[in-house]
Amino acid sequence: MRPVSRFTVHPRLPASLEPLQELAENLRWTWHAPARALFRRLVDDGATPQTNGGPGVLGADGAVNPLLALARADRPRLAALAVDADYVARVADQAAALDAYQQAPRWFQTQGPPGLGTIAYFSPEFGLSEAIPQYSGGLGVLAGDHLKAASDLGVPLVGVGLLYAEGYFRQELDGSGWQRERYVALDPEACGLRAAPGVEIQVDVAGRPLHAQVWRATIGRCHLYLLDSDVAANPPELRRITDRLYGGDMEHRLAQEILLGIGGIRALRAAGERPTVFHTNEGHAGFLGLERIREAVTGAGLDFDEAVEAVRGSTVFTTHTPVPAGIDRFPPELMRRCFGPLAAECGVPFERLMALGHQPGDEADAPFNMAVMGLRLAGYSNAVSQLHGRVSRRLFGGLWPGIPEEEVPIAAITNGVHPRSWVAEPVDALFTEHLGSDWDLLPAEAWSRLAQVPDAALWQLRETGRRHLVEVVRHHLRGGHGSGDAGRRHRAWSEDALDPAVLTIGFARRVAAYKRATLLLGDRDRLVRLLTDPARPIQLVFAGKAHPADETGKRLIQQLVQFAADPRWRHRIAFLEDYGIDLARALYQGADVWLNTPRRPLEACGTSGEKAALGGALNCSIRDGWWDEAFDGANGWAIPSADEALPPEERDRLEAAELFSLLEERIRPCFYDRDPEGVPRDWVARIRHALMTLGPFVVAPRMVREYVETRYAAAAARGERLSAADHAVARRLAAWKTRVRASWPQVAVEAVRGPVMPPALGARAEVEARVALAGLSPSELRVELLHGPITDLGELERPLGVPMTLVDPERTGDGARYVGRFVCDRAGPYGFTVRAMPIHPDLDQPAETGLIAWAEPAPA
Repeated sequence: MRPVSRFTVHPRLPASLEPLQELAENLRWTWHAPARALFRRLVDDGATPQTNGGPGVLGADGAVNPLLALARADRPRLAALAVDADYVARVADQAAALDAYQQAPRWFQTQGPPGLGTIAYFSPEFGLSEAIPQYSGGLGVLAGDHLKAASDLGVPLVGVGLLYAEGYFRQELDGSGWQRERYVALDPEACGLRAAPGVEIQVDVAGRPLHAQVWRATIGRCHLYLLDSDVAANPPELRRITDRLYGGDMEHRLAQEILLGIGGIRALRAAGERPTVFHTNEGHAGFLGLERIREAVTGAGLDFDEAVEAVRGSTVFTTHTPVPAGIDRFPPELMRRCFGPLAAECGVPFERLMALGHQPGDEADAPFNMAVMGLRLAGYSNAVSQLHGRVSRRLFGGLWPGIPEEEVPIAAITNGVHPRSWVAEPVDALFTEHLGSDWDLLPAEAWSRLAQVPDAALWQLRETGRRHLVEVVRHHLRGGHGSGDAGRRHRAWSEDALDPAVLTIGFARRVAAYKRATLLLGDRDRLVRLLTDPARPIQLVFAGKAHPADETGKRLIQQLVQFAADPRWRHRIAFLEDYGIDLARALYQGADVWLNTPRRPLEACGTSGEKAALGGALNCSIRDGWWDEAFDGANGWAIPSADEALPPEERDRLEAAELFSLLEERIRPCFYDRDPEGVPRDWVARIRHALMTLGPFVVAPRMVREYVETRYAAAAARGERLSAADHAVARRLAAWKTRVRASWPQVAVEAVRGPVMPPALGARAEVEARVALAGLSPSELRVELLHGPITDLGELERPLGVPMTLVDPERTGDGARYVGRFVCDRAGPYGFTVRAMPIHPDLDQPAETGLIAWAEPAPA
């Protein structure tokens, strides 16, 4: 039964405790331990961590939820604390500290690029805390960490997302280990959200008006706006548009993405925000580009192509998927129903709008690809690790036909994690002692000071984290997860679950086939020997959810649960139900080894290993995602990958065998070999080296600084340039691109002449080429000579580019002659080629047009 109206009753605080309200509503407490400590005093001493049924006052790892602690505090406790001088002073101190944090200059104010205004960061989900379950996994948690790091750096960033009335599902496992989904209605105000005063918007969905109210959360110095369709102005079916994260059929998903993209822009305008840069975190929010194009056409008088140029310049797009199957696609008939009017409003045929979501060669009735639109409407695009960048350039290279894969304009900024949201308080204290209170913002060289931390201190941190994880697992099992007999069986033996002295391996992430959570089950005999070894055993802790529609993922969970239930080894392995941020923290902080076993190269980044590394866990992973660039041979272990061309079953068998060998021959001995003081010196040395090499790399402030310096600043400057003087530059650039595209089929590199005799090593060689200009000016082309060694396949290997010089500015006919010179700096097979690309002073990069003309290759 749905209520007619919903509201939250807030406690009436004594005057001396009134600052607690602001401290609870500003989500800085999610990473600020002193603030959390204040709210822990409000909680009854007998309170226990939540194990299921929605957010609790204490999370699964025992961390306090200030929002609920304040809402449920009883009057006697508040009255007692209100006259506790020490507590009142601490409240005042934290209120002052929050004010100083929000007002004082930070990195951006002192070192950030001038001229950069507000950045609008759009994402379909935000993982800020278990207290606000608006996330499903890595994409949302990354978005939350992005906002938190922006706040710490003082970057003027606002987030835009949707408020899902039931969030993501709560996971329950039945007696057979099969995942069931349960949805819990959320109270926005109890989640720290407040209605943005006077901010209500409307969008059109297939001819029907969809109304939404806007909620606002405060995250340190940043704000997050969340759109909510559950308002009285909507009929029941439209009220449910924002019911669940990633729920519903294709039409439901499209309506969500229209509200996120188009509605998100309108919400920002209504709230008085004036962003200069728009960042789309994956394709789900991509329709923000169409709304901005519509604004430019109807408000500034631009035509469609001019509006595209104006919008692209100030847009950043981040792709997170390494496989086509992970991209949203919508059928043309559904798109026509929803976007036919927008195309008409922009003065173009619907097919022109559809082309934004098509790759070259796609049929006119091909589905609309959200990632393709994201790339087409962004002047700056990036993947989320260096390896993922290479995969993305290969996956989407068809958008720039003829451009070499390594020059496809998709860069890479490796994801990072917000440090203080994930490390245990003792780790934070140790880093603060040796690195300073701003340790999460320090440059790489500063982390070398961890060399001075005593081995015993590092080992003590690991022992403490492992003990806490064992306590969390036992409490979780005591909570009666599972149904009927299964839950009772858990409670009967939970005190024997795991051992705080045993090598503990963690694996927690979304359960999907390519992530291979069950890889170790491929050789059960070998696994059982490791689990039950009387002298040097291992223990495993798993957690993760499968998407509700992923039957394969659910079967993998069931296999793990059923294997873990065997009485002969259930004390050495556990699958933790209802994985969320709170359980994740306990796992990251307590695991000795963080295991990651994806099929390379299907993991875009994989930030769980980054979070674990900050707490002192050692990664053991396939070299995929972030680990491919971060592993140095001594800061963890790399599981060798089999040939990607092999059948998946054979790859799994070979890579599982390599993993078992690592565990048996290298990881176990390193952990269990102790000195007379009981300290595993080699293991601690690896921890220290991992912290010093990975610490400065995996932190989100490093990531956000990269976005600011390499993406946001450039996008802001280009956006300003394109919009100046009534968008004169955007108009000029659009007209130039139209003219160049019309002429380009006739542009050709002809009559290339090189040295008659092969030059000697170190000798200079000259190349001349004639280029057919097809009516273009020589100043509109960049002609390049590329040279380098030739591979066994007859390809130039990492060629060097040399600009060629126009020999005679006076053209003869419709061609021009160019000359270039190079030095042969390597012996053996060597070669060169010539290419031409269009250039324009308002282009950010020549590859942007996707136009290129190559000299005809020599016969093989």
